[in-house]
Amino acid sequence: MEKKYIIALDQGTTSCRAVLVDRKGQIVDIRQQEFEQIFPKPGWVEHNPEVIWESQQQMLFELIDQNNINPEEISGIGITNQRETTIIWDKNTGEAIYNAIVWQDTRTSDLCESLIRKGLKNYVHTTTGLFIDSYFSATKVKWILDNVSGANERARAGDLAMGTVDSWLLWKLTKGKVHATDYSNASRTMLFNIRELSWDKKLLSELEIPEKLLPDVQPSSFHFGDFNYHGH
Repeated sequence: MEKKYIIALDQGTTSCRAVLVDRKGQIVDIRQQEFEQIFPKPGWVEHNPEVIWESQQQMLFELIDQNNINPEEISGIGITNQRETTIIWDKNTGEAIYNAIVWQDTRTSDLCESLIRKGLKNYVHTTTGLFIDSYFSATKVKWILDNVSGANERARAGDLAMGTVDSWLLWKLTKGKVHATDYSNASRTMLFNIRELSWDKKLLSELEIPEKLLPDVQPSSFHFGDFNYHGH
């Protein structure tokens, strides 16, 4: 069957969208659904990872069903997403161990200040291209590991997976077969060495983050996996 379409999943900070694009680059249809913002304390911003997945999945199905498209006509699904927002989940159950900590969240500002006091500012900037800030994923990962009971032990045992939102959607779309991200998302974590294109061992050690927690990193146009629409 002719491949007539591509689909973009646009997982944003306040809504999930699915966009259907034809071979000429024309937008055929867009579906969008807003989801809940969670503010547990001043400066804290969270999302429910399951709600992100369910609403994004629903928009994908709606786009295909409402346009009477045979899934065989779709040549690929791309993901664009809110950056830096951080999720850790159990590899065995597929369930998040804590809410997603959103890029806007500032709960780790003190930890960032302590890293600056340790003299890591230049190292982080040279290695990752970023300045130390609670905006990025690194200190959010550490916060979840340190504040969810048993999380550090489970991470060291290899039972947990960390990802930005693209990794979470990819894991769900492939039914847990793929734990990966692309260079562009990895570069927003403050853990990725952009010169060597690998996770930075010194920063992982400094923040006590096991490397086995992190996704594989691939080019943005990589074939990351397959989604079985009929098997959803």
